[in-house]
Amino acid sequence: MKGVYGRYLDVDLSSGRIRDVAPPEEWYALHLGGRGMGARLILESTPPGGNRSDEPWLVFATGPLQGTGLAGAGRHAVVGRSPKTGAIMDASAGGFVGHELGRSGYDGILLRGTAAAPCYLLLVDGKAELRAAEDLWGLETGPATNLLSARHPKAHVAVIGPAGERRVQMACIMHDRSRAIGRPGFGAVMGKARLKAVVVRGSQDKPLADPAAFSAARAAFVKALAEDPGLKSLGTHGTSRGVLGLNETGILPTENFRRGTFDGAASICGQAMVDSILVGRETCFGCPIRCKRVVQTAYGGEEVSPEYGGPEYETLAAFGSLCLCDNLPAIALANQLCNALGVDTISCGIAIAALMEASERGLIEDRVRWGDPAAIVRWVRRIALREGIGDEIADGPVEWARSIGDASLVQAIKGVELPMHDPRGKAGFGLSYAASPRGATHMEGMHDPMLEAADPTPELGIQGSVDRRRLAGKAGAAVTYENLRSFTNSLVMCAFTNQMSGPRYNYAPIRRLLEHATGMGITVEEMLAIGARNFDLLRLSSGLVGYRRRDDDLPPRLYEPLPEGNSAGVPFDRRAFQAELDAYYEIRGWNERGPSDERLRTARLEPFCGWLAAPVTVVPQGREEM
Repeated sequence: MKGVYGRYLDVDLSSGRIRDVAPPEEWYALHLGGRGMGARLILESTPPGGNRSDEPWLVFATGPLQGTGLAGAGRHAVVGRSPKTGAIMDASAGGFVGHELGRSGYDGILLRGTAAAPCYLLLVDGKAELRAAEDLWGLETGPATNLLSARHPKAHVAVIGPAGERRVQMACIMHDRSRAIGRPGFGAVMGKARLKAVVVRGSQDKPLADPAAFSAARAAFVKALAEDPGLKSLGTHGTSRGVLGLNETGILPTENFRRGTFDGAASICGQAMVDSILVGRETCFGCPIRCKRVVQTAYGGEEVSPEYGGPEYETLAAFGSLCLCDNLPAIALANQLCNALGVDTISCGIAIAALMEASERGLIEDRVRWGDPAAIVRWVRRIALREGIGDEIADGPVEWARSIGDASLVQAIKGVELPMHDPRGKAGFGLSYAASPRGATHMEGMHDPMLEAADPTPELGIQGSVDRRRLAGKAGAAVTYENLRSFTNSLVMCAFTNQMSGPRYNYAPIRRLLEHATGMGITVEEMLAIGARNFDLLRLSSGLVGYRRRDDDLPPRLYEPLPEGNSAGVPFDRRAFQAELDAYYEIRGWNERGPSDERLRTARLEPFCGWLAAPVTVVPQGREEM
């Protein structure tokens, strides 16, 4: 298959050995890249009963379109076992590292073992080496990136901060200071491995099946993106444009998900940022949208620098409405601290909202007042640096909440904190929340408001208007959109360049680009089959560490009605939810442990048949000793 190099870099940090490995060519056709190839490489390395000590800790993975300059393909995935769940999870980041990796001569990097002393991996034009990083250890991500960029001109940097070094469970891998591999806690994995950074520069042209056709299709693709009115709005306001829309819909997470509307929404929305603290817009390689925020302001005597970008929607809601804070400069500072220290903003915001509620209820001695901007800034530091009870929260907010008497304080699924989308106003999304083997994620599944359009996605056979609050009968649509997103995550394409609704449903041109790159033409059905196959691999992994059908549930708070707003009074009904989840499992071909052997054979995953009959090797929701 064209569009790939056919090799991964395998780095053993314990021994310092670096070698090339060549996955079977069939895997590229079955999984494409990204999350699919990463999960396959990890699973194949450690069959049931195998020695996990030789398993890759992390896989940095590209797909066939990285390194081609295609808008939306300036991303890469990181795949590994999450310290939150013990199961395989994936996350992706934009910026420039993915493009450089796509031109490195490798399709990705396997990282395993633990270095004797802090180090970083340098990959330049196909040549790799491990270098000492004692002088970088302890630095925040900005200074560390600056030093590495000066040392290696034109290279781009993925690095951990002090939180990752301290193995904080919600620690990120930060890319170019402002892009995060955030939700799985992979910064803690790199910290355990004593790997401070991965530095990449590439200049190799990717082998394409039809370079001329690809070039013409790429130009048409970027032109369509640049002319799209919705994407122009995204460029102007960033993802922060979602604040007012979700508030109007009544599902802006507020006061730790006790409410869905926030009186201060207008103070933290995209237009408020444009009018006050926005000083620029960044982009990912080759993309005309330029949706990334760049801000400059100050709060509490501390400067907020453009170096660390600016807050996106999830961050504005997590430190804003969720904590009842309408102070935009303080939210911008909290975002900067998370980026500098290397902490996921969603997880951190969920933890701080839980602290505020615990304080309100007298469950902790610390006084953490709702809406207090100084408290938000203070607790970002305390969690990231393991100070006071921040040390306990750093080992896992759910376990901390359980230790003070109420685990339901932390809104999470399978130990993974909820993103800033309340599913009580988009019911099918709640189904995806619960069933996802990754735990709560907003990057997989359907957002029900798009189903209220007359013809949401005719190519997928999903037509007609459906109430966003209705759950019954949505299992099939949920599976379809999850498979579509899984395909996207295997290509490692930006979700905003392949919008799943209306005139911006962009998968027909993406499939043509894939064919010009690889020589492999695929139908709509084959596209969804690739996504489903890779989704099955993640569910297989979660089953292997002990997750069962009973773990696919929502936090108790989501079974309570929202008190006001346009989504008030329609909580999830437990019996109806379980009935729809049964339908979901039947459509997927899963049993209580995960994909049945029949499903695995259908998905062309025969080597994994029988694996789920093996004894469980990791306790669910445990923090595996990595």
